[in-house]
Amino acid sequence: MTGVDHIGIAVRKLTDAIPFWRDQLGLQFVAIEEIPTEKVRVAILKAGATRVELIEPTSPDSPIAKYLEKRGPGIHHLALKVDDLSARMAALRDAGRPTLDDAPRPGADGSVVTFLHPGNAGGVLVELTQTAAGRPKH
Repeated sequence: MTGVDHIGIAVRKLTDAIPFWRDQLGLQFVAIEEIPTEKVRVAILKAGATRVELIEPTSPDSPIAKYLEKRGPGIHHLALKVDDLSARMAALRDAGRPTLDDAPRPGADGSVVTFLHPGNAGGVLVELTQTAAGRPKH
């Protein structure tokens, strides 16, 4: 682990959520990115060295839409940076705490990611993220 990458926050609409985080809290707005494979749009904001990602569903059958239906808006996950995602996934699998994916999948900002089920992480949905080679993260 090399640190906290971001905190993911589920929101119903980016247009409603961004002004609070940007204007009232003073986070620096970076970009909005769509991740079609996850059926979400993500607003990336900087809070010092850490990012806050506001996550809006783009389809009623997306995991974020289902999360919002069940729990409402709020903290969805904690993302931790790793240098070698595949190796970390193998180590977790060997320790009896497999990730939700068999292989890394595309994430926001050019990264590859996987998730640990909250049951394997003390009740917290944990995302592990690795920056794509040669591409600095926002």
